[in-house]
Amino acid sequence: MSSAAAAARYAADTCARRDPDATIAAALAQAYCSDVAVHAAEECIQLHGGIGMTWEYPAHLYLKRAKSDQLALGTGYRHRATLAELVDLPRDSGS
Repeated sequence: MSSAAAAARYAADTCARRDPDATIAAALAQAYCSDVAVHAAEECIQLHGGIGMTWEYPAHLYLKRAKSDQLALGTGYRHRATLAELVDLPRDSGS
């Protein structure tokens, strides 16, 4: 989680400074944070067991938010492909 927060802060900082690497930093943060958010929410529900999916406990909301963010903003795979294009790496075949 702390490395995802650091990536997001760095991306925000490069955007605020109008750094030429802002696009790369944003793609890196999106690729990393997208997967970390889903993983953390899934682990939270696993840790709390059955109560994690009840309306009385907010853990299910974190997972729903992380998954809907992936649908709306793109998956980590998509952002990694964008990042590869930005730094002139060959595109992954998906295997």
